[in-house]
Amino acid sequence: MRRLLGLGLALLALGALLALRALAPRSMQPAVEPAPAYEIRDADAAVERFAAAIRIPTVSHQDPAQDDRNAFLALHRHLERSFPAMHAALRRELVNDLGLVYTWPGRDAAKPPVVLMAHQDVVPVEPGTESNWEQPPFSGAVAGGFVWGRGALDTKGKLLALCEAIDRLAAEGFQPERTIYLVSGQDEEVGGQRGGKAIAKRFEARGARFDWVLDEGGVIGEGLLPGVARPVALIGIAEKGYLTLALSVSAEGGHSSIPPPHTAIGILAAAIERLEAQPLPASLGPATRQLLAAIGPEMALPLRIAVGNADLLEPLLLHTLSATPRGNAAVRTTTAVTMLRAGVKENALPGTARAVVNFRILPGDTIAKVTEFVRRVIDDARVDVRPLEGSSADEPSPESRTDSPAFALLARTIRASYPDVVIAPNLVLGGTDARYFRPLSDNVYRFGPDRYAPDDLKRPHGSNERASVRDYLASIGFYVRLIRATD
Repeated sequence: MRRLLGLGLALLALGALLALRALAPRSMQPAVEPAPAYEIRDADAAVERFAAAIRIPTVSHQDPAQDDRNAFLALHRHLERSFPAMHAALRRELVNDLGLVYTWPGRDAAKPPVVLMAHQDVVPVEPGTESNWEQPPFSGAVAGGFVWGRGALDTKGKLLALCEAIDRLAAEGFQPERTIYLVSGQDEEVGGQRGGKAIAKRFEARGARFDWVLDEGGVIGEGLLPGVARPVALIGIAEKGYLTLALSVSAEGGHSSIPPPHTAIGILAAAIERLEAQPLPASLGPATRQLLAAIGPEMALPLRIAVGNADLLEPLLLHTLSATPRGNAAVRTTTAVTMLRAGVKENALPGTARAVVNFRILPGDTIAKVTEFVRRVIDDARVDVRPLEGSSADEPSPESRTDSPAFALLARTIRASYPDVVIAPNLVLGGTDARYFRPLSDNVYRFGPDRYAPDDLKRPHGSNERASVRDYLASIGFYVRLIRATD
C-alpha cells in the first residue's frame, strides 16, 4: 500500500512539474499596434492585372527545351505595361535570358541591401485532370471571391503583389534607404538551376551580402496546427533538402508462359515495399523545436503541457506527429515513390524495371546518409540505386536566425498587418529558390501572406488552385509596409 501511495504521489508530483513547466513560458508574440488599412483605390484593376498574369502559361519542364520562351516573354511584357513607375525607378537585368533581377537603388549605398523573391514559372496541369477544375486552369477567372488558375498561390500572386507595392511606392516618389532587389527566377519548380541559383551565383561573384532575403514558403495557417485557435504566420527559417534516386532492376526477358520465380517487376516491388515499411528515423529538429516553443504558450490544455515539455516528451510528440502526413514530414526525411516504368507487352517478361523515389531531407540528415540508408534497407544486389540523371540534389539549408533585427522587423510587420496571427518559426517542407541565397545572408526567410485552411494545402500543384481576392489585396498593403519598414 505504501508503495502504491508513493507511486501515486510521485506521478502527481511529475504531473504538477510538467504543468508548471508548460504554463511558465509567456507568449513570445511581439506587441505591435495594428497598422491602418492600406487603401487600394483601383482594386478591380489590380485584381485584373493579377488575373491576366495567370492567363500566361509560364510552365517549366524538367527538359528546358519544352519550355515556351514566348510565354515568359509575354509575362515580362505584361509586367512592363502594368507597372510603369516600377520600371522607371528600377533597373532590370536578365539572367539566362528569362530570369529577372530588378534593382531599386537605395539612398544609402553603405547599408546592406535586401532581396524580395517570387518565381515566374508554374507546374504543368496533369493531363486528364482538367475537368476537375471548377474554373479552367489558365483562365485567370475571377469568381466567388477568388482568382483561379495555375500559379495563383505558387507564386504569381506574390510576384504581382510585390510589383503592385513597388509600383505604388515609386509613383509616390518613395526611394528606399537601402537598395532593394526584386528577384524572379524562371525555373523554380524544376530546381531553379538556371534561375534562382544562377542569380545567386551572379550576386556572389559581385561580392554581394544581404541584410535579409524573403521568398515564398511560409503561410498564414488557419486550423493547420491542432490546439491553436488563432491563425499562425509560419516563417520558414530553414528548408528540407532534396534527393531523387532511381531504383533499377535488369533481368532476362522472355515469354510470360515460362516465368522465373521473381520478375524484374517483382524484385523492384519487394524493394519498394521494404523501403516504405522502414522510414528514416524521426527527430525534433531545431526549427521544429522553435515552432513548438512559439505556439506552446498559445495552445489550450492538455496540448500545451505536451508541447511545453517537448524535451521530456519527445517520443510521445514524435509518435503523434508521425501519424499525419504533414506532421510526419516535419520530423523525418520523407520517402515518396513517384514514378514506375516496366514492361512493354502483357505476355512478355520485362527486361528492366525502374522506380523513381523522391526524398525530402530533414536537417541533420544528408544526401550521402539517405543514399546509404536506402541501399541498406533494400539489401538486394539486384537493385541498382543511384541518383536520378538530370535531377538536382540539395542538402538541407542552414537555419536562419530568429534573434536578428531582420526577423524582428518581419515579425512586427506581419503582426501589424494581420493582428490576429501568432508568429512562429518553421521548417519549410518543400524547396524554394531562397536556399541558393543562404551563403549570401544569415537572414533568409520564407513567408507569403496567403491564408491557408487544411483544404488549401492540396491546391498548389493540384487542381483548383486559387487565391482569395481579399487576401491578395491585403498582401499588397503588407508588402508596402514591409518595404517602408526597411528604412
